Amino acid sequence: MEEAVSVERLVKAYGRVVAVDKLTFKVSRGEVFGLIGPNGAGKTTTLRVLATLIKPTAGQVEIYGLDVVQEAGKVRKLISYLPEEAGAYNNLTGLEFLRYMASLSLIGDVEEAVSRAAELSGLENRLKDKIKTYSKGMKRRLLVARALMVRPKLAILDEPTSGLDVVSASQVRDMIKRYVAETKTAAVISSHNMLEVEYLCDRVLIINEGRSLVEGPPQELKERFQASNLEEVFMAAVRKA
Repeated sequence: MEEAVSVERLVKAYGRVVAVDKLTFKVSRGEVFGLIGPNGAGKTTTLRVLATLIKPTAGQVEIYGLDVVQEAGKVRKLISYLPEEAGAYNNLTGLEFLRYMASLSLIGDVEEAVSRAAELSGLENRLKDKIKTYSKGMKRRLLVARALMVRPKLAILDEPTSGLDVVSASQVRDMIKRYVAETKTAAVISSHNMLEVEYLCDRVLIINEGRSLVEGPPQELKERFQASNLEEVFMAAVRKA
């Protein structure tokens, strides 16, 4: 399968603090790949490097064969990034927000993108309402749909279900999984919730303190460590490290 992401011995240091330490992984087109681990593990830093927002200290990172440092402009045309702390303009309606964001992305047909976002989010009946009237789950669905409506070849989503209730989190996961399956693109997500990514991700990389612990399909990892869930895999991998 076509390689969407290639990360080779990525290092990101802030002075003496090493946030990411020689991380290596690959993501194929048509795959949802999860970076999972506790808070402070280096997940967000890794995603920001993929999104060309920060430069690596060492190592090589490529998106569809393009170097994220040397060819950052070209990379940005292929990706969409949703940070964990992303927000929306509360005094706009959902429709106004989507149109505004679509116009900023310089895509061809704004209304087509908005229509796609409406369908992805399942918010068709609420898009004429102001965003300040939305629940937290509805806002997050709107934001994820905003990231996907431009049909990126790589969606980079930082904690896409953070703080959501069970129903809203399930809706967001379904949206991501359906998008990747239908478009045959790729998504890299981060999460500290190791249980929910068992459903969403085709493969996961468990990291801690910036270093790789173990990688593979969730079911394979559970079998390898004789664990019932990924939290148990993580604890076993930490003890083994």
